[in-house]
Parts: sequence; structure tokens; C-alpha cells
Amino acid sequence: MSAGFQLGVIGSLALSVASSVAIVICNKALISTLGFPFATTLTSWHLMVTFCTLHVAQRLHFFEPKAIDGQTVILFGLLNGTSIGLLNLSLGFNSIGFYQMTKLAIIPFTVLLETIFLKKRFSESIKLSLLVLLLGVGIASVTDLKLNLLGSVLSGLAIATTCVGQILTNTIQKRLKVSSTQLLYQSAPYQAAILFATGPFVDQLLTNRSVFAHKYSAPVLGFIVLSCLIAVSVNFSTFLVIGTTSPVTYQVLGHLKTCLVLSFGYTLLHDPFTLRNALGILIAIFGMALYSYFSVREGKKKSANDALPVSQMPDKEAEPLLATKDSNDTKKANGLSHDC
Repeated sequence: MSAGFQLGVIGSLALSVASSVAIVICNKALISTLGFPFATTLTSWHLMVTFCTLHVAQRLHFFEPKAIDGQTVILFGLLNGTSIGLLNLSLGFNSIGFYQMTKLAIIPFTVLLETIFLKKRFSESIKLSLLVLLLGVGIASVTDLKLNLLGSVLSGLAIATTCVGQILTNTIQKRLKVSSTQLLYQSAPYQAAILFATGPFVDQLLTNRSVFAHKYSAPVLGFIVLSCLIAVSVNFSTFLVIGTTSPVTYQVLGHLKTCLVLSFGYTLLHDPFTLRNALGILIAIFGMALYSYFSVREGKKKSANDALPVSQMPDKEAEPLLATKDSNDTKKANGLSHDC
């Protein structure tokens, strides 16, 4: 793994954390303070502004658009848009604690799907670090666990669509050799379209209020514009992180954001904060540190194995080794192998 690639990954992770924490603080002010609770509709605006920004960027030659099979990009965009709507519905029909459990379940479900369908192997060390992470986030954020049938079904659908969507984000970029920017540019209109069509109905179902009847004061409009601008960075960094790392790493990063938001909420907004929250955050950070350490260590081992000179092998084995190496590279290019 080259130094340039490592710096790129670190940069994408930092951008994702910073932009996500910023948009959570902005949206909290918009929803809680200014009384604008229409989260699904707001997300559709986020995606439309993201598409428009990328369209201007490609017209100015900041990146070259790449054609992607129409059916693939439409289904991918609709799937991601549906997962956002289902997550919002899950939050509306479940307790906060059960919703947090839904988000926690995304990591083990993603690991399960990648193990079964992509034949990816997760070491015992990685699994242990993920378990510590989930335990910490659970202690810090999960409170009540009230169950109901509709909420449970919505949560199950949200987990499935989110996991599949994130796995496809990684797979499509590798298989079709497209950048995160190119994929986001192609898929954003379809994600926005399904949320644009369903968002007002979902929001009215959850809030008993109409987004069309809301009084749009200057502060509300200002925070909506700010939220949309920050969302461009959030959406771009999401695709970038998943493409350069893995869906599981992105979910680990997501829980780091949760811990940071809880910490910022206490220090800046004076939200209620208990010893349990603090203990959970510390355990979660320890789990993230373990995950980072084991991921880097395994990545270095893999790089060392891949860099082993053929001259060190007996001559009669050199040709089969080259053939195997080419075969593995082809699988990686086709998205059949996903390594952190």
C-alpha cells in the first residue's frame, strides 16, 4: 500500500467525520431549534444539490464523467434512496433505543453478507474489535428497547437495503473501475427522485405536518441552504470512503461519528451526559483503535505477500504463480474480492 494511497484514505476518513459531525449539528439546529422536522424531504434536497454541484464540476473539467450501464445505476440509486427512507421510517416507528440497535446491526449483517456472497474472510481479531466497538456504542447510545411489529419489519428492511447498498457502492466502483465522484454523479438523481416523490408523504406520516404548509422564515432557509452545502461533502466522502476502504470500515467510522456527536452535544450544547455515556464512548473508541490496528497490520501482511519476488520461488513454480497472481488481480478488478 503506497504512502500516497494511505494519505488519500486518511484524508477521506477525516473529511467524512468532519462533514458528518457538521451536518448533524446543523440539522439538529434546523429540526430541534427552528422546528423543521422534514428529514426525508431535506435529504432529497441534499442529493439534488449534490448532483447540481457535481454537474457544474464536470462541466468545469474537475472530473470526467463515465457512462455506467443504465439499469445498474438506476437500480443502485433507487436502492440507496429507499434505504434512506426506510431508516427514517424506522426511527419514526421505533423507540430511539431500538433505532440505535438497528444501526448497530448493520455491521454484523454486512460482515455476514460479504462472508456468504463475496467469500470475504474476516479474521478473529477483526471480529473481536468489531464486537468491542458495538458493545461500547450500545452502552453509550442504547436506552429503551420497545418493540413493535411494524417497527421491527421496517428496521429489518432498512438494515438489508443499507447493507446491500453499501456493498454495491464498493463493488460497482471496483468492478466498473469508476471513481466515487463518477458513481455519485450518475446515481444521485435517482436517489433524489425517489426521496423527492416519497419524502413529503413519509414526513407527513411521521410528523402529522406538511412540508408544503411550513412557514419558511429566513433562518430556516439559511440553515436549509447550509445543510445542503455540507451534504455535498457528506455524500462525496461517503462514496469515497466506501470505495477506498470497505462497507464495514465505513460503518465503524459512522460509530465514531456517533461518539463525537454525543461528546459535542455534551460540551457545546450541554445535552444530558451520564457516566454510562462516557464509559460506552471510551469502550467504543478502544474498539475502533483495535479495528484500525488489526486492519493496518493485516493490510501490511497482504502487501508483503503480494510483493514477494517471483525469483525467490523455484523456476518450475514461477509460471503457475504468475498465473495465480493475474487471476487474483482480475477478481479484484471485477469486484469479487474486497479487502480493507
